[in-house]
Amino acid sequence: MPRLQEIPCSNFITLLSPNLHAHMAKISIDPDIRKAQTLPAAFYREKAWFDLTRDKIFRHFWHYVADTTAIETPQSLYPFTLLPGVLDEPLVLSKDIAGQGYCLSNVCTHRGKILVEAPANRRLISCNYHGRCFNLDGTFKSMPEFAGVENFPSARDHLAQIPMEEWLGMYFVSPNPTQTFGDMMAPIMERVGWMPLHTLRFDPESSRDFLVQSNWALYCDNYLEGFHIPFVHPALNQAIVFDQYEYHLFSHGNLQVGEAKAGEPSFDIPEGYPDFGRNIYAYYFWVFPNLMFNFYPWGLSLNVVEPLNHKQTRVRFRTYVFEGTAFAREKNSIDETELEDEAVVESVQQGIQSDFYDRGRYSPSMEQGVHHFHRLLSEYLN
Repeated sequence: MPRLQEIPCSNFITLLSPNLHAHMAKISIDPDIRKAQTLPAAFYREKAWFDLTRDKIFRHFWHYVADTTAIETPQSLYPFTLLPGVLDEPLVLSKDIAGQGYCLSNVCTHRGKILVEAPANRRLISCNYHGRCFNLDGTFKSMPEFAGVENFPSARDHLAQIPMEEWLGMYFVSPNPTQTFGDMMAPIMERVGWMPLHTLRFDPESSRDFLVQSNWALYCDNYLEGFHIPFVHPALNQAIVFDQYEYHLFSHGNLQVGEAKAGEPSFDIPEGYPDFGRNIYAYYFWVFPNLMFNFYPWGLSLNVVEPLNHKQTRVRFRTYVFEGTAFAREKNSIDETELEDEAVVESVQQGIQSDFYDRGRYSPSMEQGVHHFHRLLSEYLN
């Protein structure tokens, strides 16, 4: 039987959704997993629920946007759109001459034109519509033909600075965070802080994007339980000790721990840390709502689950390798495992269109992570 450790989160009881269709009026996830029912099928298939999730959740949590090499040198600019098709927020990463990095709105405060169209190296951010200029920290610098304008410039003429954090060589941003980045990542560092994390290096050649024909939350549901491993992932099932699979819950995330069978790669864990003396195959961390940090003996596979709409998802696999280790995608079966996950998740997306399916139940021993995810969704959508 898997060993379970749960850190209780607050009670997430009822979702009341004003101004939505009557059949969307309520979602309740019982805190007792033995009594609880899963999210209704309508949550995964209806655009109105997706739109509510966009406004209540994705605007308020942290998103991976780029490796730090995107603005590696001073005076670098890297434009991007935060969650295309969902938030559609035009932003730009910048680094000033002193090496300080920023995330800024990429929209001119004069008439709303996009400022930076492609990665560049510049002393200033300038608008090629009417010539307004900004410093690399977003502060207003100059504007032609504005003599005589009263109360100008004011604070609203600066580019908005978006909260940004650098962590393990990656940039994360949030338009309006409800949780600090440090609080979200603390459980990860407490468990794997002994690893040579400072040596992680981005490997673009081993990084991939996958398009999945399903709702983003279905992909997360699948990730958050090892229940399906013997049925869906034969290679992975041969590598881990399934009856030793563990789950640990945190306030805004959770951890799955897979123990390696004899002869399989495993960590060399120093004395004094929780898993000393064990052959750990992988640590699978999930951070609400859509970030997955998978630590292996060779490094980190970051999975970013990006909704495109209510029935399509892009999963970005970003590979970070420890210094002195080698990584081969084929040998580590990451692509194979991903394709197996895609197939089963897309099948579920088809299945929940049925008039004969609404809600399921949870395995108390194997689906604590899914239950935890659904409770968090209900809390923030309330």
